[in-house]
Amino acid sequence: MSQVENKKTQEDLSGEVITVQRELSNTLDKIVYFVGIITSLFHLWVNTVGIMPEIQRNALHYSFLLFLGYLLYPMSKKHPEKTLKIDIILAVLSFLVGVYLVLFENALHARNEVPILPDLIAAAIAIVLLIEVTRRTSGLVIPILAAFFLGYALYFGKYFNGLWNFPGVNVQRLLYRMYFAPDGIFGTIATISSTFVFLFVLFGAFLIKSGAGDFIIKLAVAIMGRSIGGPAKMAVFASGLMGSVSGSAVANTVGTGSITIPMMKKTGFSPKFAAAVEAAASTGGQLMPPIMGAGAFIMSQWTQIPYLKIVAVSFIPAIMYFLTVAFFVHIRAKKIGLKPLPREEIPKISEVLKEGWQFFIPIIVLMGFLMYGYTPTYSACAGIAAIVVSSWFNKKTRMGIKDILDGLALGAKNMVTTGIILLCSGIVIGIVLLVGMGIKFSMLIQSLSGGSVLLTIIFIALASLILGMGLPVTASYIVLAVLAAPALTMLGVSLIAAHMVIFWYSQDANVTPPVCLAAYSAAGIAGSKPLETGFEAWKLAKGLYIIPLLFVYTPLLFEGPIINVIETVISATLGLYAFVVFFEGYQLRQLNIIERILFGVVAYFLLFPHRYLTIIGFAGFIALILLQKFTIKRAENAR
Repeated sequence: MSQVENKKTQEDLSGEVITVQRELSNTLDKIVYFVGIITSLFHLWVNTVGIMPEIQRNALHYSFLLFLGYLLYPMSKKHPEKTLKIDIILAVLSFLVGVYLVLFENALHARNEVPILPDLIAAAIAIVLLIEVTRRTSGLVIPILAAFFLGYALYFGKYFNGLWNFPGVNVQRLLYRMYFAPDGIFGTIATISSTFVFLFVLFGAFLIKSGAGDFIIKLAVAIMGRSIGGPAKMAVFASGLMGSVSGSAVANTVGTGSITIPMMKKTGFSPKFAAAVEAAASTGGQLMPPIMGAGAFIMSQWTQIPYLKIVAVSFIPAIMYFLTVAFFVHIRAKKIGLKPLPREEIPKISEVLKEGWQFFIPIIVLMGFLMYGYTPTYSACAGIAAIVVSSWFNKKTRMGIKDILDGLALGAKNMVTTGIILLCSGIVIGIVLLVGMGIKFSMLIQSLSGGSVLLTIIFIALASLILGMGLPVTASYIVLAVLAAPALTMLGVSLIAAHMVIFWYSQDANVTPPVCLAAYSAAGIAGSKPLETGFEAWKLAKGLYIIPLLFVYTPLLFEGPIINVIETVISATLGLYAFVVFFEGYQLRQLNIIERILFGVVAYFLLFPHRYLTIIGFAGFIALILLQKFTIKRAENAR
């Protein structure tokens, strides 16, 4: 097979990382396309009418993803053509070690779970191949983490003293646990990857393939274009809608930012601010129902909380997050005196809806199936079918056989990076369970925090920040959930609140320097400095750090009477606005230092979970707004 390849930086639409993909020759491209179609069809079949043992399904999931991974991501990023033959061999070998488990698992059971030499060889090869392809698709951090945990369980755990001492296991037992046991590579995380995550990534690929992305942008322009700072607010709105489909921050940034960032710059926003708005808004996409990020499915599986409930309680906090970003946009636009978009550049909402109303049908079908009690996997399959059928209502979006096949192939390719990250995370989770590290870590956090819930949350936020420098958001959530969630629940925090706190904080990797993929992606589009853009995005995404505190200290997640939830939403939203005013130093006019401090105090009172302080904060907020209007009017009369 002849091959001419070039290095190409390409963003995987799963949104986890930015990596270098191989530029495929015509022959190799057809192979990847065909295998991608087969991969998606297999997952559709096995999650609907097919009957297959869970571990065997996960093994074939491994086979397909690693086969595609080795073909798409070369060993050498500088000279991909030189390693093509090796990559093809590794791709085939990856497929075979997954198939081996399907063929010989029953033989292992017949031997009373006693592995023979071929079993151990297949297990060792599977682990090595998974770590190597993870290095290619997501960098060194996750492979190093997996290797460290393997080494800890095998050998050097016995050299630790006290809480972290572990006598070690032999190689045979470790290989068995990682390959054949339900808490290894093909265990719970692989189940989540091969069911919920794959099908919702496929759902997103079909929706984008049908033209939903263009419709979302046009709808955002039509709704937000007439307001001050409209293009930036449009970016917030579009990113919320796009994120609810893609469940991805980086893909969201690239998909909507290529349109919204130039528009923001054109209307007067600086390149740095335009890129930061897009990055901060796109980060919220993984918090926005109905799809959210892969971590939401993992949360549902681990906690046994129905996915529909997670979606339901996530909606209001997600809206509050986007409002916080919009508050920053509005105040900055007023601060620099921006005007709305010209009327001729804004399409009519009725015309946009007339062209794309059918894109709402799959979302309605998806939510309808979830509400009627169907599983998320079955609901996603119904949603995919609804996308195809609804596309036929408009000649411009009608999907034919070729479009459907393209959607199947795209969904599989978009899943490669996320799926491989999840599979490799299975190694870490398996070792954590094997050595009991989760309870040990929780005990350590409790000891350091002295039993304080607030300090525990701060430690989790710091750990998330550190992990986010090297781990994608999904992997960061997995590690923190298994290590730190028990610490919160031991202190009386509800299970859903503990996991939602960790899920939200794991998103900060997208906007928190020095490593912030969404911000860096936006900076590339805007032509701004990446690090400066990262700090600006970090400022705009402050809701990402404040709102999770409300999960613990208020009934925001519907863990109390509905009237208390409504009170919390109103006071917290006003508090977030007051916080933005304090941060920007502007509200109707430039604030002096005393006014700025007063807005900060009001923000604290409105966000603090105490009714009397909330009442004082509300009164103070109204008083400050009225005072500003009075002083402005008096100044105008004086002139």
